[in-house]
Amino acid sequence: MAKELPHSAAGTQKPKLGQNFLVDPDAMQRIVDALGDVSATTVVEIGPGDAALTELLARRAGRLIAVELDRVLAAQLRMRFSPMPNVEVLEADILQVDLGTVLGSTPGPLRDLRPTGLFKARVVGNLPYYITSDILLKLFSAAGRIEMLVLMVQKEVADRIAAAPGSRDYGLLSATAQMYGPVELLFEVGPEAFRPPPKVRSAVFRMTIHPRFAELGVDESGFLGFLKTLFAQKRKTLSNNLKAAYRSQAAAAALARAGIAPSARAEAISLEQMAKLYRELKIES
Repeated sequence: MAKELPHSAAGTQKPKLGQNFLVDPDAMQRIVDALGDVSATTVVEIGPGDAALTELLARRAGRLIAVELDRVLAAQLRMRFSPMPNVEVLEADILQVDLGTVLGSTPGPLRDLRPTGLFKARVVGNLPYYITSDILLKLFSAAGRIEMLVLMVQKEVADRIAAAPGSRDYGLLSATAQMYGPVELLFEVGPEAFRPPPKVRSAVFRMTIHPRFAELGVDESGFLGFLKTLFAQKRKTLSNNLKAAYRSQAAAAALARAGIAPSARAEAISLEQMAKLYRELKIES
């Protein structure tokens, strides 16, 4: 069964598609404040809904691109913000949006697609719970054009994103996210902050995008695939998980040179150790 989807909104209309609209003014203000000074910055808002956050962002952002999937809500947003030239409403599924093209286009109704020079945007939004990981991967794929994320997700997902090695929540999502920059858990948001109240708690986190691939001496695509191998079966040891992709002898030799016990599990080792193991395995292969 699909989980509830938190969605920002100021009105009391019945939500569509299972959204739970954020109606707590304090939570809205804290989310916007977490972006910092955006007066000369492009902000991308995912799922503006009925514009609770959008109202606050429009008054602060140099340029605001609101990406809304719902056709009716998108039309309402366009009418509502038509007097504000810094606000653009894009009716689209964020998973299908070419962020590089959108962020590279000229602001305004003509949406000139000629390059305007490189700049980095900040992204904010209340992510639908059931596609949180997909949206994060989409945003990470555009890491070169994004400098910060301030996102609300289900609390247990936020805990996983921010988890440290050795903790119960550390896993593939933690390792993948943290390869793109440090994660800060900012605050929790209870069910009472939404209308209608969801059955879960939410949390807001902030990421400063600073990919670590070059620093750790690994290639992005290959290392992300390697993380999937390491975490393929969380209860299994690294040695066992590596058997799916590497010869046993090569894996054992690489583990030894990386200083990692064959009996160790992926959730117990740091990104630095994972990167060293990856480099050693590249030598073996």
